[in-house]
Amino acid sequence: MVNILEVLETNRMIQDDNLDVRTITMGISLLDCASADVGETCDRIRAKVMRLAGRLVSVGEEIARDFGIPIVNKRVSVTPISLVGSSCCRTEGDFARIAKTLDETAAELGINFLGGYSAIVSKGMTEADRLLIGSIPEALAATERVCSSVNVGSTKTGLDMDAVRLMGGIIKETARRTADRGSIGCAKLVVLCNAPDDNPFMAGAFHGVSEGDAVVNVGVSGPGVVKHALSQIGAADFETLCETIKKTAFKITRVGQLVAQEASRRLGVPFGIIDLSLAPTPAIGDSVADILKEIGVDEPGAPGTTAALALLNDQVKKGGVMASSYVGGLSGAFIPVSEDQGMIAAVEAGALSIEKLEAMTCVCSVGLDMIAVPGDTTAETISGIIADEAAIGMVNQKTTAVRIIPVEGKSVGDSVEFGGLLGHAPVMAVSRFGSARLVSRKGRIPAPIHSFRN
Repeated sequence: MVNILEVLETNRMIQDDNLDVRTITMGISLLDCASADVGETCDRIRAKVMRLAGRLVSVGEEIARDFGIPIVNKRVSVTPISLVGSSCCRTEGDFARIAKTLDETAAELGINFLGGYSAIVSKGMTEADRLLIGSIPEALAATERVCSSVNVGSTKTGLDMDAVRLMGGIIKETARRTADRGSIGCAKLVVLCNAPDDNPFMAGAFHGVSEGDAVVNVGVSGPGVVKHALSQIGAADFETLCETIKKTAFKITRVGQLVAQEASRRLGVPFGIIDLSLAPTPAIGDSVADILKEIGVDEPGAPGTTAALALLNDQVKKGGVMASSYVGGLSGAFIPVSEDQGMIAAVEAGALSIEKLEAMTCVCSVGLDMIAVPGDTTAETISGIIADEAAIGMVNQKTTAVRIIPVEGKSVGDSVEFGGLLGHAPVMAVSRFGSARLVSRKGRIPAPIHSFRN
């Protein structure tokens, strides 16, 4: 039973601490939309997405109004398009045509992002995979709402270094194609290792082939709520600190569970998972960096930061799994730079470097996220950064990702404005030493020894 004190506490978290449901994401299988003709495939895609997600925005608004819970984003994820288009796409332009259809459909639905312009190439690439990857710069330059992801490795298969090398050039070309908008195309493109099938968060969301025909996944946030709770306990011991985070995560997840069940019922689509991720926004007070400071580091990047983040991530997951039987996706703490005002301040203060961020990704969700680097950063260096982050995911049996933005015309110390949820980012320095000889090698890095379990 929910008592009046819990209702009042939830209301306070919403009003004072930026508690929100970050996204309701409907996953839709498009496997049955494939045909031998690109035009017919596009027509089938539009018809199916409109049929299943036509009421997504209105239902989200109804739930927010009925329960007083802000629901920030309503989104759609679809089957990786390299699979859907494999029977009809013979050129990169054919795939870009599907991307434009997805964008037009997303605009008609009124959603902010549609994910799934994706390829899963953790062990090798088909011709369709190569064509889709090659079309990414054109697709992201010509669309506003389409998000793209490429999975280049897994713990079970190792890393496809041919795909890693290819993605360095694709990111550079995407930055060039959208240079007039701060190279924003790269903000909608992520390279993953161990990508989950049920992630509701962009840009890495897609509807995995292990999923049903349609599903509702909910992503819950709330870093401001956790910070407020920690501010009340002062210099308490670690047991009290952990219990506070865990109990707060439990309460946040229960809010998401309520929204997920209602969305599922009203849309007539099965409930999938709750993703409890402390996903920050550029708003003051809605920052994972501020939580780390509350735990006890002067700035993110200071000695002790990785330990504090490990503690935070673990307790968030423990609280979440007690609140819902279906916690999945990328649950934990995100550390994007541009979307977190505290992270931006830490970079500007000189406390946080790419190398320290990489170390932090060993113990948190996702990886190097929304990081702006100089526009003259080479494709080989970007591929080396992707390889490093993917290796962390592969060896540690976790999801890692790189969403890096080589901003055309910008140098270290400059800043780039993306607007909205994407925020703004200071341009960070990258190593002046290269790895071209490493990334030029062909083939795969084998799976680690602990992957051989059956």
